[in-house]
Amino acid sequence: MRPAAICSLLSLLLFSFASMSKAAISPSEYRASLLEIYGRFQGVLALRDACNTAFPQTRGETDKAFKSWQTRYKKSHDELDQRISLMIRAYSKDDKDYARNFGKYQGAFLKQREEAKQVLLENRGDLEIRCKGLPHFLQSRESDLEAEFANEWLVLRQWQMPEK
Repeated sequence: MRPAAICSLLSLLLFSFASMSKAAISPSEYRASLLEIYGRFQGVLALRDACNTAFPQTRGETDKAFKSWQTRYKKSHDELDQRISLMIRAYSKDDKDYARNFGKYQGAFLKQREEAKQVLLENRGDLEIRCKGLPHFLQSRESDLEAEFANEWLVLRQWQMPEK
């Protein structure tokens, strides 16, 4: 899932962030890689939210699998959050501006995820199948963002993040 709003938000952030890197990759390569990974991450969050809303009776099983997934891949999830935070910091003038921007972008990401959840809820038949498979997916290699997006992670890690 690569929502247009996430693309727009990251494009804005990368505009000012681009001049801070000394890496051999282009800002558009970094952006595309980050979007691919972050879009999948947000997609998993939206699916979990939709499953818990549509099928509250399976919430315990879903939440247990989700928590296990988060624990297993904490390092890569934290790195994604750090990369987003550093881009927001680079885009901000000072700490006050950073706090305002951070809230604005996190709110926009949450809104986009809620919209994705609503789209999922519109097709209950397909959603039921996906929700039944969610615990298995969260335990599978497909949910490992580093394995599934190995080339994109290589691009991200070639980008020198600012120390700001």
